[in-house]
Amino acid sequence: MKLATFSAGGLPELGIVKGEEIISISRASPRLALDMIDLIARWSMLEDDVRKIEAAKSNALALESVTLLAPVPKPGKILAIGLNYADHIEETKQPRPEHQIWFSKMPSAVNAPFAPIVIARDGEAVDYEAELVAVVGRKARHVTSTEAPSVVFGYCCGNDVTERAWQFRTSQWVLGKSFDTHAPIGPWITTAAECRDPHALAIRCFVNGERRQNSNTKHLVFNLWDQIAHLSKVLTLEPGDLIFTGTPGGVGNAMKPPRFLKAGDRVRVEIDGLGAIEANCARED
Repeated sequence: MKLATFSAGGLPELGIVKGEEIISISRASPRLALDMIDLIARWSMLEDDVRKIEAAKSNALALESVTLLAPVPKPGKILAIGLNYADHIEETKQPRPEHQIWFSKMPSAVNAPFAPIVIARDGEAVDYEAELVAVVGRKARHVTSTEAPSVVFGYCCGNDVTERAWQFRTSQWVLGKSFDTHAPIGPWITTAAECRDPHALAIRCFVNGERRQNSNTKHLVFNLWDQIAHLSKVLTLEPGDLIFTGTPGGVGNAMKPPRFLKAGDRVRVEIDGLGAIEANCARED
């Protein structure tokens, strides 16, 4: 199942994407769930109701007639791992990490799948990073790698947009990773039941139609299950939290000379089976 947050000109709604249509959960059952995090947190109780709404096919709208919003507009946490594809490690000329390298992106960086990526007034080296994003489905602490699949609700495409000058100004990456609009996700959440193996997905990034990144999630250095186990030793994962699982080689910063994003550029991230997100870049007023 593909679950989305969307607007048809009014307040945000929850929907089920079916081909070229989106079925509004919010219209079919206004009190079913407050938002995507509420739906995820109570999925075990609400799944049957959602499937009945899907089967009824009422309250369906043309997908092209609505605006897709970030599927989780206000996640509690955004956790992202660095240097997690061998080719990306090689292009950065850094050693293969012995331990997982984690940083946070602020929730305010979340952006809709087709909304503009804003190059801030103080942004001079904005880069793209295509990533598989896992959406947490339940509270989890001290889970093993074997237990980790039960923690994931679903998956979406993500772009870990990074302001390199700010990222490398200090040893802490949070500010360089957290500019407004620099965490586009979507276009919807594909539930884990529909994505049997997150470690066998082709992933690509295009800038103005030119393919810059082309890899597969089977090349993750630390796989998603090990990521979840590692994180849960430190903190409690909660429904709606986002895990950016790493980017493959081909980022603009590693090119000679570097090729950063500029106003007017169009960036597209594709992951097989999960869809695509695409955005124009625009300068901040």
